[in-house]
Amino acid sequence: MALTEKRNLTRKRKATAYVQQTPLGKISRPKTRTREQKEGSSTQLTSTPSSVNYHFTRQCNYKCGFCFHTAKTSFVLPIEEAKRGLRLLKEAGMEKVNFSGGEPFVHERGNFLGELVRYCKQELQLPSVSIVSNGSLITETWFQKYGDYLDILAVSCDSFIEDTNKVIGRGQGKKSHLDKLHKVQNWCREYKVAFKINSVINTYNVDEDMCEQINALNPVRWKVFQCLLIEGENAGENSLREAEKFIISDQQFQDFLDRHQSVKCLVPESNQRMRDSYLILDEYMRFLDCREGRKDPSKSILDIGVEEAIKFSGFDEKMFLIRGGKYVWSKADMKLDW
Repeated sequence: MALTEKRNLTRKRKATAYVQQTPLGKISRPKTRTREQKEGSSTQLTSTPSSVNYHFTRQCNYKCGFCFHTAKTSFVLPIEEAKRGLRLLKEAGMEKVNFSGGEPFVHERGNFLGELVRYCKQELQLPSVSIVSNGSLITETWFQKYGDYLDILAVSCDSFIEDTNKVIGRGQGKKSHLDKLHKVQNWCREYKVAFKINSVINTYNVDEDMCEQINALNPVRWKVFQCLLIEGENAGENSLREAEKFIISDQQFQDFLDRHQSVKCLVPESNQRMRDSYLILDEYMRFLDCREGRKDPSKSILDIGVEEAIKFSGFDEKMFLIRGGKYVWSKADMKLDW
C-alpha cells in the first residue's frame, strides 16, 4: 500500500473511532474538516471574543468520569501574566469572562481566582464576571471578600440523588454534594450573586426527573449539557478518563429535555451546539479548537495577541448566538429579588 493511502486510511480511522450506535439512536459526532478547510481556518474573518471561558487550572478535587478538561498538567500562569492576558482580551472586545477548571477554587484556596475576579470587575470593568465550580471548596469568607465583584456563580450538579453523584464521581469522601449545593445557593442570595446550575446528562441521570428540585432552587439559568467525548481528554489512548460508558444518544437527550420542558430557566446544549460555540482558553492562554472532537491549541495570546490566536480557535460565532450565548449576564441588569 502506498504511503499516501496509508495516511488517508489512518485519518479515516481516527475520524470514525468514536462513532457509536445505541438502541435509541445516533450520537452526534464532529465532522472531519478537509485539508482545504484546515488551511483556510487561519484566514477566516476575526471573531470578537465577547464571551471567553478561561480554564486557568486543570487540577480538580473531584473525579467525574466524563470530565472533558482533565488534569493533564498542573501549570497555572503567574497572576500578573494572567491579568495581562485578560487585559488583552478586554482590549479585543471581551465583555464576559467565565473562570473554570479543573476546579477553580483548588488553586491557592480560591484566592488566586478571587483576585482575578476582582481585577476583571474593578480594573477592567467587565460587564460580566462568572465562575463554574463544583462548589465543594467555596466558603462564606470567599463571598465576603469577593462577592461584590462576581456576577454569576454556576455550580455543577448532575443529580439530586446523592448515590448517583457518587457513581458519576461528583463527590469527595462522605461530604454531601447536595448539601453544599444548597449552602452555596443561600450564600449567592445573601451576597447578591446570580446563582446558576450546570448539569451533564449521561447514562446515570438521563431518566431522572429534576423539575421539582430545580424549581425549588430557582437558578437564573439551568444549563443542561449532553455528555460529550473529546479525544485526548475523556476518550482515546492518551486520555485520563474513559467516558464512553456515560454517552447517551441524541434521542435520549431530547427525551430528557421533553421531560423538563416546564422548567423555564432550562438552557439545553446538545453536542452539536457545544462543540464550536465556546471560546476556550487553556492554562497557557491558548484558544482550543474542538471542531474535530479533540482540543487543538493555538499559540498563546500572550505571545501572538488575541486577533491572531483567535483565528485558530474554531469558534462559530453564529452557533454561539443560536445557543443563547448572549444574554443578560450582568447582575446589575438582572433585576433579581435578592
